[in-house]
Amino acid sequence: MVRTLISMSARMLLPALAWLGLSGCAAMYFHDTEAPASIPRYGLDHWPYREYWTGIIFVGDKVGFTHLTLASAGAGNFRVDSQAVLRFRFLALDKSVNLRSRDWVGPDLQLQRFDYDYNLDGNRLRIRGRRDGDLLVTRLQTGGRETEQTISVDGPLYPTSAIPLYPVLHGLEVGRRFEYAVYDGETQRVGRVRQEIVGYETSELYEGPAYKIETTLYDNTVHTWISPDGRPVLEMSAGGVLIAGIETPERARRYLALAALNKEETLLDFSRVPTDPPIAAPRQVRRLTVTLYGLGDFKPLVDDNVQRCRRRAATLVCSVTPTGGPAADPGTEALAPYREPSLTVPHVHPEFARLAGEITAGAPTTEERIRALVNWIQAQVAREAVDVFSALDVLKRRKAECQGHSYLYAAFARALDIPTRLVNGLVYSGRHDGFLYHTWTESWVDGRWLPVDPTFGQVPADATHIKLVEGENLADLAPLLPLIGRLRIRVDRIEPPPPGWPLAPRDPHGG
Repeated sequence: MVRTLISMSARMLLPALAWLGLSGCAAMYFHDTEAPASIPRYGLDHWPYREYWTGIIFVGDKVGFTHLTLASAGAGNFRVDSQAVLRFRFLALDKSVNLRSRDWVGPDLQLQRFDYDYNLDGNRLRIRGRRDGDLLVTRLQTGGRETEQTISVDGPLYPTSAIPLYPVLHGLEVGRRFEYAVYDGETQRVGRVRQEIVGYETSELYEGPAYKIETTLYDNTVHTWISPDGRPVLEMSAGGVLIAGIETPERARRYLALAALNKEETLLDFSRVPTDPPIAAPRQVRRLTVTLYGLGDFKPLVDDNVQRCRRRAATLVCSVTPTGGPAADPGTEALAPYREPSLTVPHVHPEFARLAGEITAGAPTTEERIRALVNWIQAQVAREAVDVFSALDVLKRRKAECQGHSYLYAAFARALDIPTRLVNGLVYSGRHDGFLYHTWTESWVDGRWLPVDPTFGQVPADATHIKLVEGENLADLAPLLPLIGRLRIRVDRIEPPPPGWPLAPRDPHGG
């Protein structure tokens, strides 16, 4: 889940996690002031700056920087280069993130072509593309495999690097609203951006007055303060966890030395969800009922044979039974997406079918084939906090965190025509005395969804796996962001395993 925390904010200009806690006391730092009568507006050919740098702080620690430059590309067009660099510690490992993008745009910021290069812990994803009439044609390369993707586009389209520039181009005036489509390389999707200039404020956190702009993409909101000369002087996530402020190049780059000295597990501590009472022997729990607090507008998943949830006032009560009875048959059409290849699960690569066939040779039933795949992953893939882009990265390097293990299992399972979906949520960690964000899978077997955790080696997964969202694309995980740092859980009922309940290998989170 680390990649999710990093990437979802990156598309808004920042690459990061969440930020310093100002949400409860914002009034102490921001003060309304009268906006000027004139409306600041700049064309790209007369833009007031050609570059800016920001430093990123997460819970008091400096973890990275961003850098954006604007240059002429000839014939009245322009090029926007942006970079986001992070370094921090997670599970005692140094993690490195470098996101680079280059967008060629017209004088109105509309996207013409692009070249993106993303590097997570040494795994790379490169995306190149161009606008061709009503189509956006892209080529994606990761794990040594290149695929082409074509997206239908109706009307103007902008890159995500244009988000902090768009209001300045069209005029900074309190009350103005904008809505437009952007191509997001991190999710490989076209999303709708909504922006509103909600105020004009001074603050102790930046110099001079600035326009406060509220930007929403994938139902996640970021607040940006832009000075009258068009510079983003401060940016915060809506939940109040990540902060980025404008800096000199020298100060922005200093984060590398500071990050090397930082030995704190800040991200892990921040994302941990405490619970009362604690759970003993979590890997052996077969039935669990919990109440979730701090959900805000989060909408629960549709009930299935594994998990059932119901709203109760501002809380959500969920019962998890991994060995639940049959589910309603979703039908062939509904199962089709869980058989199809994707960037993260490219099971059509011949290596997946070959290996999956070898691993499951002699296994007569679907569930036995699943167990064989999970056992192979347990033996062959190291459990390390290394982020990946696809199952091919895992197959090549033989190490990954929970998301990578799930990508690889899903690729094997789909190669055997076992419908499999990725699910994301929480799992209890005995080592950390609380729930941590986690990714696992569910496979359609004999008329029911079977929860499979390839990271823990569990078939079925234990009942402390609380599913919050389904999906293997970053955009599918967006609803989790507002929950991080806010969610709380109360354990209402827990059932230990009956005699003979299979014990699972010790999981990497403890327990």
